[in-house]
Amino acid sequence: MAIQREIWEDHIEGNLFKNNEFLLASTDASQFVLQGKVVHIPQAGALPNVAIDRSSLPASVTQRTDVDVTYALNEYTTDPILIPNADTMELSYNKRESVLSEHEAALRQVTADSILIDWAPAVNFVHTSGDAVISHLTGTTGNRKKFGVSDLKYAMLTLNKQNVPVEERYALMSADMYQQLTDSMDATQYRDYSQAFDAKDGVLGRLYGFNIMMRSNVVTYTNDTTPVVNAYGASAAATDNDGVLCWQRNAVERALGEVKFFDRIGDPTYYGDVYSVLVRMGARKRRGDERGIVAIVQAASA
Repeated sequence: MAIQREIWEDHIEGNLFKNNEFLLASTDASQFVLQGKVVHIPQAGALPNVAIDRSSLPASVTQRTDVDVTYALNEYTTDPILIPNADTMELSYNKRESVLSEHEAALRQVTADSILIDWAPAVNFVHTSGDAVISHLTGTTGNRKKFGVSDLKYAMLTLNKQNVPVEERYALMSADMYQQLTDSMDATQYRDYSQAFDAKDGVLGRLYGFNIMMRSNVVTYTNDTTPVVNAYGASAAATDNDGVLCWQRNAVERALGEVKFFDRIGDPTYYGDVYSVLVRMGARKRRGDERGIVAIVQAASA
């Protein structure tokens, strides 16, 4: 039976955030995507000056200068995959649906990894300060200072001093960093923290105003003295460090553009059916000064 492209495109779009609910904790700019490829956002200029008990008249007349925010979406494409005709005839399970589900899962993982790198700050760092522990990142060596509740509290202070709203703050961490955080909680902290558990939204608890979320990996940074976020797919250096991303919802942005499903049924050169998927998606930090985003980066330890 012929595949329904529209159904699969809708299915892929509707499930891109599955198991990556942290992506929803951001401003959605999808409505500003043009032709499925580029984000174009008209943005108001600076706020007017406000005087108290103005003593000089006439007041100076100024004109607001508006700007446009424009950025291209990344194009994510899966490698085409062949389902031989024999498989469609002889296998007892629906291999086509199984294969396409794997394409969907791979897209979810890669797009989420890429967006986290786009959100990762180049300034506003907090360094871990706990006891020494062996580095858990593959390819790294030496010891790192553990991540604990005091480090998250300092990230809260950083956002507070930036006058960032206290509502809708999030902290996303890897499984290893999450384990270190929970190990550092006392019984009272853990009891209060766990009361905010919300599986539907991917929130494991709440601590120091942050909704705590976790995934297998988040971002990694280079050495702790001058941290620089590693690019997607970069090989780990011995001195690299794991990072926790903390942000307020309005500080980061995502945009979903075109979703295309490609198929060639009964290909005469491959003697089977060939499928692939294309997704355009992008993200950015919404302020040039990166206010509202903090990275907690592992510090080296003896």
